[in-house]
Amino acid sequence: MTQPSSLPSLTPQFCFSTVILRDFLRISRSSIDDTITQNLNALATPAKTGFDPTSTSRLQSRPSTRSIDPNDCHAFREQVLFPSWQTRSDIISYCSLVATSPDPSDPEAALRDAENEKNRERVIDERLDPYSARYFPREPRTEQLASILRQEMGVENIIRARTWDIIKERCGDPTATSWEEALAQWRRTHSSS
Repeated sequence: MTQPSSLPSLTPQFCFSTVILRDFLRISRSSIDDTITQNLNALATPAKTGFDPTSTSRLQSRPSTRSIDPNDCHAFREQVLFPSWQTRSDIISYCSLVATSPDPSDPEAALRDAENEKNRERVIDERLDPYSARYFPREPRTEQLASILRQEMGVENIIRARTWDIIKERCGDPTATSWEEALAQWRRTHSSS
């Protein structure tokens, strides 16, 4: 199992610390994706030509969005958005490898084995107790991690689609129709360099 080069301190313990993992992903999303409108507004240039004194003498409807320089949009995507997405993808991929690898240091393995042994010795008589056949074994932490990662990837897909829709609306990117294509194109250009 190799860890991503951009994340030197990533360890299996990081992945199994699901609170830390989720907090990292949440904070990363909140700093870029959840504030995408504010980030794009910061790129907008309110007045390139300067102030026109005659503009105050007539009533004008205000445009709903300010124009953003295409070069600024491109730089934002290339230097901020895609690296953030790639970091989160790297973490999810690494933790997915951890979740599918054997876990010899699972602290609950002995407890699960004892519960399974106790379950094999149980007497099941559904006539006397219709619930006696029920048994809910503890999930190994790798399965718990895999479930969390599936949820987080679903959240990533929804947030990235929403962010990309806003970027397309504000920046008008004719080269890529979906965020998946745009990110794949960015990965190709940055993997060769």
